[in-house]
Amino acid sequence: MDMIKVSANSRTSAVAGAIAGVMREHKHAEVQAIGAGAVNQAVKALVLATGYLKGDGIDIVCVPEFVDVDIDGKVRTAVKLVIDPRPPSMEPPPSVVDPHPPLVTP
Repeated sequence: MDMIKVSANSRTSAVAGAIAGVMREHKHAEVQAIGAGAVNQAVKALVLATGYLKGDGIDIVCVPEFVDVDIDGKVRTAVKLVIDPRPPSMEPPPSVVDPHPPLVTP
């Protein structure tokens, strides 16, 4: 399985489709982004992919981490998003009521 690399110019829908496809096939995905714009696109794609996968009954979790990447002999810090299916033990029981319901104004 290859790392999904995201740039600031990446189309979020294309990255989201790649994340969803890799998750369906491998049950694990990793996304790498260097720079604020790239991280922004990666996070937006993750949100879209979450919606795509929910339609298939797949709920996911993401653990972000920093990694050092060597690019042309220079070490850069990247953000890596490690994406896996949500373990059943992490799913809230259906009887749990949202402790912070949305405020309703008249």
